[in-house]
Amino acid sequence: MVSKNTIKRITSLGQKKYRQREGVFVAEGIKVVNELLLSSLELVELHTEDVSAFAKALSPQDQSKVNEATPAELKKLTFLKTAQKAVATFKMPEVIAIDRSGLTVVLDDVRDPGNLGTIIRLCDWFGIKQLVCSKATVDCYNPKVVQATMGSLTRVDIIYTDIDTYLSNEDRPVFGTFMDGENIYAASLPQEGVIVMGNEANGISTGIEQLVTKRVAIPRFGITQATESLNVATATAICLSEFKRG
Repeated sequence: MVSKNTIKRITSLGQKKYRQREGVFVAEGIKVVNELLLSSLELVELHTEDVSAFAKALSPQDQSKVNEATPAELKKLTFLKTAQKAVATFKMPEVIAIDRSGLTVVLDDVRDPGNLGTIIRLCDWFGIKQLVCSKATVDCYNPKVVQATMGSLTRVDIIYTDIDTYLSNEDRPVFGTFMDGENIYAASLPQEGVIVMGNEANGISTGIEQLVTKRVAIPRFGITQATESLNVATATAICLSEFKRG
């Protein structure tokens, strides 16, 4: 059984201020929760209608944190359109120091949870260890972001900071995508650098644009040339593929 107080506490974590105050976030679904259980994150509680689905991932000390719940109770806890068979809460990891080596992706005010979740998965896929986000970028512990990462949240270090200051102190080349940039398929791309991806509606902001040292473009091949821009997650996938291909 899930108590009313538990429902109230977990649903409050849909708001960033409560997540930050408690240092806890919500994860939903058997696959996502299993991925997080197998990571170094600390489980706070797990409510599920299928306890057996977590038998391999639950440590002995976590067994007491599991509660069997009904589909109706899980529906009251979900932040998704369709309730999952499990809802869990985990403690947020400690903030780590910025690593200025290899390739780093920087997000300039990306606001859509689905886009951020997909970008985190892309970083995981392409071996990008650190993702640096502006303070206005959507919270990576937003329940919809956590769901969209499908577990990759545990394998990419995500840091929120003043990216203006961060980039001002960067010695590696700073790449940004612009319509008037060099064709990315023809550009010489290093294995160490920073890739800045901009806001869904406005692209890279004017202040951050001044800190970009190399402008690249993803060319349009459509006959009408009518499409104004690519989705930021799609553009990130193309950029990372090109950087890693070289």
